[in-house]
Amino acid sequence: MKIKCSLLVAALLSAAMFGETTTMASDPVGVYAYVDKVVLEPSEGKPERIQIWGGFALAEGGGDNYAKAKAGYMYFSVKPGEEEVTRKEWNDLKSMAGKDEFVAFGARYKPRGTVRAADAKPATPDVYPTGFGLTKVKKHDYGPIKDLTELRKKSGDKAAKTASLK
Repeated sequence: MKIKCSLLVAALLSAAMFGETTTMASDPVGVYAYVDKVVLEPSEGKPERIQIWGGFALAEGGGDNYAKAKAGYMYFSVKPGEEEVTRKEWNDLKSMAGKDEFVAFGARYKPRGTVRAADAKPATPDVYPTGFGLTKVKKHDYGPIKDLTELRKKSGDKAAKTASLK
């Protein structure tokens, strides 16, 4: 019975985070994002750094507060002692690039990294924030995901206008 209860609690928590439920008491995720492109440095074989380009909503404070979503890129280095898991997550991020998907990674109460402007030169990468793993987000009616959806739409509108002027 104890195992069944534990599985039920885990399922309910999972549904609250990424399922159909619309309320949350406390969201442990550090970063919600959509990924436009990934650049692995110095090469894809055994990268030491990653540039993740797209839109990002970073956790602020406690509960389910997130900063306004920003477009740009995040620049990370491999987390010492967690090289294998870091690179696995980077490969997953690369596989999501350019797709109409959202992802959650990092942890709210740990360093999350910095969203950099598109014209900022990559320098001094943040350490990649391993946390609860990398998760594709299915719940699109949640605040930071709604914000990212709007940001993506605006970014797409700007790109279409720029292309039509050329």
